[in-house]
Amino acid sequence: MMDKNQISASFKEVQEYICLKLEELDGGSAFESDEWSRSEGGGGRTNTIKDGILIEKGGVAFSEVFGPVSEQMSKQLKLEGDSFFATGVSIVLHSKAVQHPIIHMNIRYFEIDQKKYWFGGGIDLTPIYVNEELAVLFHSKLKALCDEYDSTIYSQFKKGADEYFYLSHRNESRGVGGIFFDHFSANDKLSKEQIFDFCIKLGKLFP
Repeated sequence: MMDKNQISASFKEVQEYICLKLEELDGGSAFESDEWSRSEGGGGRTNTIKDGILIEKGGVAFSEVFGPVSEQMSKQLKLEGDSFFATGVSIVLHSKAVQHPIIHMNIRYFEIDQKKYWFGGGIDLTPIYVNEELAVLFHSKLKALCDEYDSTIYSQFKKGADEYFYLSHRNESRGVGGIFFDHFSANDKLSKEQIFDFCIKLGKLFP
């Protein structure tokens, strides 16, 4: 069975893949990298891009952090354990063209005491001007990916995004939605390896 180090290494490769594809797409700017470390354990790499031909600014971040479970973390996450490990990739991307949506994406893995674990993540678009045809295409690709693994999860994950990105104070949704999931672990339909594979494919789906 795969371990946390394999998962982290693959997530780091996803970051590299996304940055390479975005640089090729933009053709006028390149990412700058900022390596950082965490005194309690771990670190990461934040790649940023700006002033491109197509991209106004964006960030693609990778992190791998670990250490003892603090009292604050235990209360906040409502979990029990002595040590944790967490790794993930996240994106925020702004286009120069107002017709293009802002895109957010993240995939993540959390493990505690080398026993309990889960995956989480999601992707969504926040357009200023909604293009219904492109919104349908976006969701159709997400559904096709979900259906490769379990025909029931697209509707579950879409509902998760619809609820997560609902702005109650404005009585409206933020953007055209997407999918959102958390505490996703092996079940009677999917193994840990399959869920991990799903996350990797989600990370590489659109660049």
